[in-house]
Amino acid sequence: MPVPWEALIPFGLLTVMFGTAGTLMNVSKRGQNLGKSPRYHIDAWDEMMMDRDKRLTGHIRGQSTEPIAPESFATSSVWYTQKAN
Repeated sequence: MPVPWEALIPFGLLTVMFGTAGTLMNVSKRGQNLGKSPRYHIDAWDEMMMDRDKRLTGHIRGQSTEPIAPESFATSSVWYTQKAN
């Protein structure tokens, strides 16, 4: 059975396009997460810790190794910024 060689060109183009799109999506997601993998199955505890990390470092994926919080952290509580329902 002969191989239709002219069909391999569109097949190759589609394969390269899907591969490029997937790679660019992965690079974009890692770039937004400081080079770390995206998080899945985030629960309330993870959201609370991500909010704390954002207030400490300015980014939800940033983490601080300092044992004592900076002075500005004392007044950046989410409690003061929430609206009462």
